[in-house]
Amino acid sequence: MDLLSGTYIFAVLLACVVFQSGAQEKNYSIREEMPENVLIGDLLKDLNLSLIRHKSLKIPMKFKLVYKTGEVPLIRIEEGTGEIFTTGARIDREKLCTGILLDGRCFYEVEVAVLPDEIFRLVKIRFLIEDINDNAPLFPATVINISIPENSAINSRFALPAAIDPDIGINGVQNYQLIKGQNVFGLDVIETPEGDKMPQLIVQKELDREEKDTYVMKVKVEDGGFPQKSSTAILQISIADINDNHPVFTESEIEVSIPENAPVGTSVTQLHATDADIGENAKIHFYFSNLVSNIAKRLFHLNSSTGLITIKEPLDREESPNHKLLVLASDGGLMPARAMVLVNVTDINDNVPSIDIRYIINPINGTVVLSENASLNTKIALITVTDKDADHNGRVTCFTDHDVPFRLRPVFSNQFLLETAAFLDYESTKEYAIKLLAADAGKPPLNQSSMLLIKIKDENDNAPVFTQSFISTSVPENNSPGSQLTKISATDADTGRNAEISYLLGDDAPSEFNLDQRTGILTAMKKLDREKQEKYYFTVLAKDNGIPPLITNVTVLVTVLDQNDNSPIFTHNEYNFYVPENLSRHGTVGLITVTDPDYGENSAVTLSILDVNDDFTIDSQTGVIRPNISFDREKQESYTFYVQAEDGGRVSRSSTAKVTINVVDVNDNKPVFLVPSSNYSYELVLPSTDPGTVVFTVVAIDNDTGMNAELQYSIVGGNTRGLFIINQTTGNITMKEKCVLADLGLHRLVVKANDLGQPDSLFSVIRVNLFVNESVTNATLIHELVHRNAETSVTQNIETTDASSPTTDYVKIMVAIVAGTITVILVIFITAVIRCCQSPHLKAAQKNKQNSEWVTPNPENRQMIMMKKKKKKKKKKHAPKNLLLNFVTIEETKADDADNDGKSITLDLPIELEEQTMCKYNWGTTPTTFKPDSPDLARHYKSASPQPAFQIQPETPLNSKHHIIQELPLDNTFVACDSISKCSSSSSDPYSVSEYSYPVTTFKTPVSVHTRLVGIHS
Repeated sequence: MDLLSGTYIFAVLLACVVFQSGAQEKNYSIREEMPENVLIGDLLKDLNLSLIRHKSLKIPMKFKLVYKTGEVPLIRIEEGTGEIFTTGARIDREKLCTGILLDGRCFYEVEVAVLPDEIFRLVKIRFLIEDINDNAPLFPATVINISIPENSAINSRFALPAAIDPDIGINGVQNYQLIKGQNVFGLDVIETPEGDKMPQLIVQKELDREEKDTYVMKVKVEDGGFPQKSSTAILQISIADINDNHPVFTESEIEVSIPENAPVGTSVTQLHATDADIGENAKIHFYFSNLVSNIAKRLFHLNSSTGLITIKEPLDREESPNHKLLVLASDGGLMPARAMVLVNVTDINDNVPSIDIRYIINPINGTVVLSENASLNTKIALITVTDKDADHNGRVTCFTDHDVPFRLRPVFSNQFLLETAAFLDYESTKEYAIKLLAADAGKPPLNQSSMLLIKIKDENDNAPVFTQSFISTSVPENNSPGSQLTKISATDADTGRNAEISYLLGDDAPSEFNLDQRTGILTAMKKLDREKQEKYYFTVLAKDNGIPPLITNVTVLVTVLDQNDNSPIFTHNEYNFYVPENLSRHGTVGLITVTDPDYGENSAVTLSILDVNDDFTIDSQTGVIRPNISFDREKQESYTFYVQAEDGGRVSRSSTAKVTINVVDVNDNKPVFLVPSSNYSYELVLPSTDPGTVVFTVVAIDNDTGMNAELQYSIVGGNTRGLFIINQTTGNITMKEKCVLADLGLHRLVVKANDLGQPDSLFSVIRVNLFVNESVTNATLIHELVHRNAETSVTQNIETTDASSPTTDYVKIMVAIVAGTITVILVIFITAVIRCCQSPHLKAAQKNKQNSEWVTPNPENRQMIMMKKKKKKKKKKHAPKNLLLNFVTIEETKADDADNDGKSITLDLPIELEEQTMCKYNWGTTPTTFKPDSPDLARHYKSASPQPAFQIQPETPLNSKHHIIQELPLDNTFVACDSISKCSSSSSDPYSVSEYSYPVTTFKTPVSVHTRLVGIHS
């Protein structure tokens, strides 16, 4: 089984080599002794060649059996169909595979070539010869004599000679029978470790030589074939006297190796056996078993007395690599001792390789005739090299002795295809004598050589050759039709008709040209225009008159020379560039692209700006526009001028294009808070305020435009208890949770407003002070708490929790309430006295309020706003609550811009101060006068053109004619812009807004804003 496994592994490895080399293998099984013309297989179907067969082949597909000359093949193949049939030659497995004991190792191999060359395949076919029962088992002799001692015990066993059957497997020996055993003897069959069936005679009754000394019977042997075959032999049993000790071998199994070149007489091995008997019964006789093959008996000698095995005839490993010698040692008794000697004959490199040439292209008188037009890889012959030696001594390589345009391509382990490796040329070499060399890998190596002759058949294989590999000519544009351009010529190495040349234009040649077929003169048939096509590439053919004709082509280039007949062309009639307003001087604004269809100096374009324009320059060659000024979108949003392009022709041509440069805004302004106006204002928040209630609204603006002016609000500090949240879009600060006692006090929220500018967002922060308490009884203490950190910048630590927590502030505020109560009583008393003195003037002011809805701020005095309030007595219990309009001025001054010369631009904005929600504004977008339906100015500044950050400064009214002095209800107290001053009081006192000043920020455009009173009914 090990040999069989090795065979299959070798076959798999060989199949991998075959697959990569383009060869194939196919296995079939056939029974021996098959009659003639029996179909074995169909290569067309078995190799899946049916699809290839339907291809458009010049030569029909055929199958050719490749075998050695003089060899009688056991099969034949139909060339057209690929069907395999048996021949009249006898298939005898026993003759083909002499000495092969395993059925899987008996193969018959042939090779088949699939032609023509374009689909060439070499197929190795292996036929597994299946055994049939065509031989009967035979005993070594027709009469078998055996001696049995008379004292043999019942069930004693005695070996009988085994029968031999040339068939194998089930067709070999399967059973033995004893005929007419007379109930004295029986027969049993045992199987040896080698798989042989051995008959043994069994004593069934006691023997008595004096009573009967001889028994005669028959032994029958049967195989397992169908039909079954058998034979018989006469068994003659002699009853002998007692010899009760059998010989014993010291080693029952011996394996030796001996080289095949060992001389005759060389000792192989020495067998040793002993017998416990003495005398004649202890004398041992050595002999070979009848199971030893005749070849082994011929090659080896066994000394019957000493047991020494020597070489009797020269060994040949290639004839038989190993021998099994079953040696018996007998002392004259009936049970001889057995010893198995396995002799392995080792290889010696004593065989030269053989070269077998099997032609695929049939030779003529021993010479292969091959056309010089034969394609690459044309198959010529199958070369088989063999060496009877083993291992590296039998490993053969095949090669040629010198450099020829042929090669040996391996297809199987020991077979090569001789094929063309380069194109052949009859004019160079007319005949090749290829010497094939085969050498083995032995030491020293042995080699063999063989000659193979190939003659080259001449063909018309020389095509015309142009005198120039590339033809180039030129012609000025606007030429006259029929102008001669050049003459094309070619030569041909052939002679006669094969050298006659005709000139033709290729299929890619344009209709503008014509070629004389005989002379090769090329002419231009039409007027050419370089701007439409400057270069013409086309093919010219030279064809000889050979059969078949050979054609050569050459590429022709016709270049059309330029004339200045085109003006420069701008890529656009009008160019629009967009630049940021912070673009530096001499930076790049844009690129003007201009083309001229002409060539050379005629297309050399120079750019310039028409008229006198010192604001911009343009590079005359590259078209790059650069500014000589600094842009300011607020001053000028666009610039327009014209650019001229002029070519360099002898008579120049020119054209113009319009250029517009648009200045784009950049994010260069931080957000500015309008509400609260400073870090020192505060708002009273009642502890009873419900969650979700808006307690304050932060308002900020950004002077930029678009996304640069879009703002988002966030609380970034001071909200340690998380009591407040802010809407990032509207700026509304709402109560998040219900107040508890620990929440009472002053909350310093740090609010951040950042824009959405790109690439960098800008932001500002402000402190929003929210005083959580039922009322404000001591405004002075609150003012002190608000100003506690006046010297510390809010932005230094916007995430740090306010040092004054609401709980700590609550204790301080409660202490201040006592002092505040005393102050309020005093204020009420003073207020009552003042109001009594001002009653006549208050009535006149009330009359002006009814007649004047629109007011105008004083354009000259923009530093302060004086607000006066007068008390009006309630006529009804629920008198309507009024709004007091406060005037603010927004001023812009660009200190860092030298072009502004320190000029200030102002913007008057209204502030509606309601009794309960001070510092909440209603802004309008009208530049001069605001009406009730005016839109929200804060939203306007988010979406309109960019504005600089600004702050509010009160404006002092010019006179009372244009201003309203509102009389507040008696139960309200108004304190400037701090809505925390809305704490209820028994009387209303006027407070001047001038106590709170606002830093001035500038605007680029002056806007006048007016305010008005709006009545709100509660």
